[in-house]
Amino acid sequence: MKELMRLYGLFFKIGCIMFGGGYAMLALLQKEIAEERNLVSEEELLSYFAVSQCTPGVIAVNTATFIGYKRAGVIGGIAATLGVVSPSVIIISIISKVLTKFAEYEVVQHAFVGIRIAVVALVAQAVYKFMKSAIKDKISAIIFAVSLISAAFFGVSSVIIVVCAVVIGICYGVYTDKYAKVREDE
Repeated sequence: MKELMRLYGLFFKIGCIMFGGGYAMLALLQKEIAEERNLVSEEELLSYFAVSQCTPGVIAVNTATFIGYKRAGVIGGIAATLGVVSPSVIIISIISKVLTKFAEYEVVQHAFVGIRIAVVALVAQAVYKFMKSAIKDKISAIIFAVSLISAAFFGVSSVIIVVCAVVIGICYGVYTDKYAKVREDE
């Protein structure tokens, strides 16, 4: 029960300060979940995040569910999911009553501009940190470059990019394993 409350509380906290959706959450997750609390490794977090992009639903919710499940099974997944969505439900319920009356005010519009800029900075920070840990060799650098170009310039779906990266990673791993075994046998 203590672990469930811990998961709920941690993801509630993340949900309270998560502006900009799943991508903005990445930097916060990396710091809170991987660095400070060691609930999952950075590699596991990246894997959960990548799979969360390919599965139906919100990235933040999917990632919270995966982490909660890893820590405490199905009930842990439920606790983490409820934790991350509870603040949004509460805040949206309150804001929906108030914001429609104030949305046209210039100060509110400026506030949203500032929030969007801060979210871009958080996403860039997370990408930089994860890039350093994910790009370990030439093949991972090539996969990164091709994925970035495919998404940024050609609008290729993230699902297609992740599936292709998985296939390339598997093929490369099998090839290098076979090559290493052949060299051992010589």
